[in-house]
Amino acid sequence: MMQKSIQIKLESGLEARPVAMLVQVASQFESTIYLGSDNKKVNAKSIMGMMSMGLESGAEVIVSADGTDEEAAVAQIEKFLTTK
Repeated sequence: MMQKSIQIKLESGLEARPVAMLVQVASQFESTIYLGSDNKKVNAKSIMGMMSMGLESGAEVIVSADGTDEEAAVAQIEKFLTTK
């Protein structure tokens, strides 16, 4: 299992379109991937779960992945969340 703390740098935070794009990125990997913030942890492959987080730009999240491609998964999610 791999975990990494990442600060969201998307201007609009995780609104509908960025959430859909993030779920697409996460779904490319076999690993189970979760995003956590403020005692809440959701499956990164779930649009409804991700929308419920209501994450804004500047928020810190913990990305955790577990599986054969966990390192690549965390790296791609970090790239997505930190690209302005």
